[in-house]
Order: sequence, then structure tokens, then C-alpha cells
Amino acid sequence: MYLCNFIKDHIDMEKTVIENGDNVLISPDLTGLTNWTEGIVIDVENNTFNGIVISAETKDRNVFFGRIDLFKTIRNREICLQ
Repeated sequence: MYLCNFIKDHIDMEKTVIENGDNVLISPDLTGLTNWTEGIVIDVENNTFNGIVISAETKDRNVFFGRIDLFKTIRNREICLQ
């Protein structure tokens, strides 16, 4: 029997392609909170003045948007131990 756990890997956004529906962490600089907040990407825009701008919605339906460097992707990876 295998014991499987899901581990969240945080990857810098600048090295990653992001799409609508991706899970992200939103910077405290945007939320005003003390910790990074989980959200789901609802829009990706290539802005002429600011570069790539991400819009993400949290579980409590708040929407935050900002430059790509204010977000981190969350990728679930399954690890099984024997």
C-alpha cells in the first residue's frame, strides 16, 4: 500500500506560462494581508505599459489584479511513499 501526499510547489511566474483556471498565490502587496492568498486566474492580459497583468479571484470572491511578479503558481505534485 502506498501513502500518497500532495505537495504544492511554488514557482516564479516569470519562468512559467500561465492560463485562465490556474491556481496561484497572490502577493500580500496586493491583498493587504500578512500571508500569500490562494486564488484562481480569471484573466491574463498583455498590457502595453505594465507587461503581463494577471487577474485572480479568491475563494471569498474577491478579485485582485497586478503585474505577473506579484503572483506565484501552485502546482500539485503527487508523491507516493512505500
